[in-house]
Formats: sequence, C-alpha cells, structure tokens
Amino acid sequence: MPAAEDEGRSYLARTWLIDDAEATAPSAGSKGRAKQEPWSGTDWYVSFGDEPGGRSWDDALRYGFVSAGSGEWFSRTIRSLPLGARVFTHIPRTGYVGVGTVSGEPQPFEDAVLTVDGARRRMADLPLEGAYRVAGEGAPGEGEDRREWIVPVTWGHAVPRESAFWRTGFFANQNSACKLRARFTIDEVSRHFGVVDDLEGA
Repeated sequence: MPAAEDEGRSYLARTWLIDDAEATAPSAGSKGRAKQEPWSGTDWYVSFGDEPGGRSWDDALRYGFVSAGSGEWFSRTIRSLPLGARVFTHIPRTGYVGVGTVSGEPQPFEDAVLTVDGARRRMADLPLEGAYRVAGEGAPGEGEDRREWIVPVTWGHAVPRESAFWRTGFFANQNSACKLRARFTIDEVSRHFGVVDDLEGA
C-alpha cells in the first residue's frame, strides 16, 4: 500500500478511486484483458468510499449496507447489485473489510429501511456517524441525481477499517460495484475472513 495512505484526507472521490484502480490492476505478468477469468454469476466487488464528512464504514458495518452517491457515475453500478449477490467490500487505499450478501433492493437514503436487531428501521432515524446526501442537495439547477443510494447487506464476515485486509495483486476498481472475476482476490479474502465458498465444486 502507498505510504501516503489517506494523507490529508482531502481527495476528490473520483480521483482517489481511479488512482487506486490504476495502482492495483492489472496484476504483474498479465496482459490487459486478454484472458478474462470466468464469472461465478454471484460474486461482486464493491468500493466503499469511507471518507470524512461523507459515508461511514462504521455505519455500514453496524447496520448492514453498502452505498454510493454524489452523482450518476457512482450510483449507477451500486444500484445494479441484485438480491442474493455476494459482495466483497473494499475501502480504497485501505483494503477489504467485509463479505456479505445483498438482502434488499437499492433505495435512496431518505427512503432506505434496514433490519436492525430484528426490527425494520428507517435509516434516516438511526444514530449515524456519516453524512448521506438526500434529494435536492446538488447545485441549484443541476439535473444530476446526487443522492446516496443504500443497498442492504447481511454481513457474513466484516471488520473495522483498521483491520482491513490487503495484498499486492488484489483486485480494485474505480466503479462503485462491478462483477468480481479475480480468483486470487476471491480465494484470499475468503480464506482470510473464514468465508465458506458455497460455489466451490459447483
């Protein structure tokens, strides 16, 4: 990992997401996308932009969700996560922090409902560490949807940011979510977190 990890904590979201992807992919010895690995049909990568003044991984870990926002470019892919998808969640410039299963449909923050201690709760009513954009918070006259979109997740195993797991060659991408085909990343993260691969041998 770079020595200047989150130094200054003032990165523009798109900038540091792209920097992270360029620093980690493709892995050494590969030649671009010439030999794309097969997709399991279930595994997805999620980039969770935990940042001061914005969304908080502490919230996601406690209440069970992933999210993205601040524009269509970021929210479009997170909204494509299907029910039952297995998500490998990565904090840029930090490492993988959780593996879980999508348990609800994507909803904007102001409408999102999460299951907390067995009860259905409006996310907006929960005590939150982070801040999440709602409708109308963009620049005046701006047509782009900048809301935060929330996707409920049941964590199989997840850890605080300071316990994130990273190795050279792990997959990272600038999109908020995408299909995860990188077998090395899937196997190593699953092994580290003690996640049983139900698809093994299928």
